[in-house]
Amino acid sequence: MPPTSAKLVADYILCFAHECGDLITNLKLQKLLYYAQAWYLALYDEPLFPDPLEAWVHGPVQPGQYHRFKEHKWNPISEEPECSAFSAQVKSHLDDIMDVYGDLTAHHLERLVHQEDPWIKARKGLPPDAPCNNPISWDDMKAFYKGVLGGQDQEARQETAG
Repeated sequence: MPPTSAKLVADYILCFAHECGDLITNLKLQKLLYYAQAWYLALYDEPLFPDPLEAWVHGPVQPGQYHRFKEHKWNPISEEPECSAFSAQVKSHLDDIMDVYGDLTAHHLERLVHQEDPWIKARKGLPPDAPCNNPISWDDMKAFYKGVLGGQDQEARQETAG
């Protein structure tokens, strides 16, 4: 059973951003939810949350959380959600996601995911601007990001040997 839900992870991301004085739009929130899920799958071989992600035009989207915040459109989300307590593992993971991806703009995050296999595969050859709500496979996310980890390990070994 996954340790949390997309709603609780979204709340944590918003709390984290607000505590840092950062603005976060729904577009950016969706990409951060995606990266939180994808890296959790790669690192722990299980989903962080059970809620599906879909391959929309602007990148991965968790539909329930998108609809929750859609009235904000392109404006920053101003709601102050309650932050849930997580296990040390989940909290550390989410903090790491925010440290790596939190400073990137929504546009930068969108460009990143548009170059990555899980989103591309889920769209099944559709043009980038074609509407789509195909689910993004957890297996594809896990395999892709485990591959990224493997590549980082190999680079580190080469640097150490060189």
